[in-house]
Amino acid sequence: MPITTIQKRRAPLYRFVARSAATLACLALLLACGAAFAQNGGNSASNNGNGAVNRADNGRNRVANDLDRVLRGQGSGHEKWVKPGNRMSVVILANGKLDPDLKNLRKAISAAGGTVNRRFSSIVGLAALLPAARVRDIAQRPEVWRVAPNRTVRGASSMLESITGAGDVRALVAGGSLNGAGVGIAFLDSGIMANHLSMLGDDATSRVKQSVDFTSPLASLDLPVDTGDATFQDPYGHGTLAASIAAGRSVSAAMDTTGIAPGAYLYDVRVLDNNGQGDLATTIAGIDWVMAHAAQFGIRVLNVSLGTDSTDSYLTDPLCAAVRNAVAAGITVVIAAGNYGVGPNGAESYGTISAPGDEPSAITVGSANPHGTSARGDDTVNHFSSRGPTRGSYVDANGATQHDNILKPELIAPGNRVIGAISTDRPGLAASAMSVASPQSVIQSSAAGNGLMTASGTSFAAPVVSGTVALLLQANPGLTPALVKAILQYTAEPLAGANLLQQGAGQVNVPGAVAIAGSLTTDLATRVAAGAIVVGDSLLASGQSFPASVSLIGGQAVNWSRFVVMGGRFVLTGDGLLDEYQAVYDPRLVWVGSQAAFADPNATAPSGDLLADGVISLSAALGPSSYLASTGVFTPSIIIRLLSGAGVVLAEGVVLAEGVVLAEGVVLAEGVVLAESVVLAEGVVLSEGVVLSESVVLAESGPLPGE
Repeated sequence: MPITTIQKRRAPLYRFVARSAATLACLALLLACGAAFAQNGGNSASNNGNGAVNRADNGRNRVANDLDRVLRGQGSGHEKWVKPGNRMSVVILANGKLDPDLKNLRKAISAAGGTVNRRFSSIVGLAALLPAARVRDIAQRPEVWRVAPNRTVRGASSMLESITGAGDVRALVAGGSLNGAGVGIAFLDSGIMANHLSMLGDDATSRVKQSVDFTSPLASLDLPVDTGDATFQDPYGHGTLAASIAAGRSVSAAMDTTGIAPGAYLYDVRVLDNNGQGDLATTIAGIDWVMAHAAQFGIRVLNVSLGTDSTDSYLTDPLCAAVRNAVAAGITVVIAAGNYGVGPNGAESYGTISAPGDEPSAITVGSANPHGTSARGDDTVNHFSSRGPTRGSYVDANGATQHDNILKPELIAPGNRVIGAISTDRPGLAASAMSVASPQSVIQSSAAGNGLMTASGTSFAAPVVSGTVALLLQANPGLTPALVKAILQYTAEPLAGANLLQQGAGQVNVPGAVAIAGSLTTDLATRVAAGAIVVGDSLLASGQSFPASVSLIGGQAVNWSRFVVMGGRFVLTGDGLLDEYQAVYDPRLVWVGSQAAFADPNATAPSGDLLADGVISLSAALGPSSYLASTGVFTPSIIIRLLSGAGVVLAEGVVLAEGVVLAEGVVLAEGVVLAESVVLAEGVVLSEGVVLSESVVLAESGPLPGE
């Protein structure tokens, strides 16, 4: 059984401790659909090996909260997953060990009067249509772990080169430019107009190498429609905009509209319809397709500029599980944080990260406002950008609601009035719904495939980071997803006045990230897969030294944050963080709070350190979380950078855990913890997870009234 626990060897180390099979059965929190981790010590797993929550809760966690409300007659009446005849469109997560082919579950669904629409490959589960009266019966079957509704999924909504520094690093690759060449980026979105001029390559052919559509009436969840020759590949327009921001070429004589990685290959996986809407099953099917074709097409990055309104813990959310397994397969997944940083009453709203942006293994991106300038000194966090922590929840064995409280987002990127491509049909007679609905945003209209418009939202900040990841992987193909995430955080520039929950480590810094990527060994992923590297081994390439922690962007010095968030709650720094191997850089391993496990149930658990010597926790130094005192999770990121700086000596013994062994009756220190009452008591809005899905938002030009 490939589950491991962690204990302290000596400050500031974690160690893996291999256990007997009997002990591991008690400690295991491995989900049927991938790695999962409980938030409180002492939560034992169920004896079927899939329990992220204790079965002593009488099954209350088997049916998602929003589905449960509808079954009790308390729904809004507008749930799209409630079908005629009082039938529920659902996604069922199952235990593959009890029912390897899910044959018994399929028979039970059929006997209950339901139908199976798809068996997924990125998670162990099915999409099905069930009579409402039989949902709970199916949920109580021993092989069923979770029944969630097939929730609606929506799209969230070159100055870029100057702001991010991408233009400053174009000539860093010997023999050519750093432009993402050879790296594949897949977009789960509304489609991509493949013949838009921004999508063309040096040979004047489209860099959109595959276009598949899961929303077509002719498609099934098993077999999408090939839309390479379709007349109108992106009627809504969201996906074309996102793809051009990540990897578009300039198509304007009046301005440079180049994206971040204009040489990358693009893969169009359409899961949103003509109105920018989809559902959970279709989106997971899209992830299935990406995972199935990643090796064949060289897909290394998955951009997810969409979200849903799940209130489930990442432990029990099917979309999070699919994302988690994509990361475990070596795909770096970049997700929009959401556009709900301001509540209905106009107040700043914390705890508003959308799913699957709440998945710990993904890179979740918030939005920065450059205020119309290429200089970074006046940049701020957009008011609309969703704030952490994540607020998905589950019910523990004592009937208490436990919130995930994962620190998100990891970083921010420009996402206000970003310029992107307008999609049209091939003849140029019909334009995208987005451009038609917002004619004031169109800055270049043409039937020749070079239309441009501005858009705002975390949907358009995420592809900035996806393009950056493509540059890093071109510079160093051996980077793993977790190492990519750490590099992006460590080199990010903290914006003054914004805290950890608003901006994470800060704004993306392309030159800094590329500098670290270029200094590291290029065979890391191969060595990790072969088990030929141990914690503490040097990651530096032969003859390389770790770069200075400052970059030049547009001639201006940009100081790095020099910290990262790992384990969902721990703020870490130290000289060895990126130039030495950490066990968490294995893409199959996800560490959250007091638990760590492998996504692959067939993986062999290593023993040894989780983190190398020289990695230091800043969590204790940040103090208790208080909005008024600006401490804990509300600490300004720029202050965290100063704590990480040279000459600041942290108190000896600031460690991740002090002499405890997991799951043996002692709760491991949880790093920077958001107390459930401290924020509410201080008058700050803390969302309880009922978050609307992603949307395109109006651009912000200044502070909200009263600020």
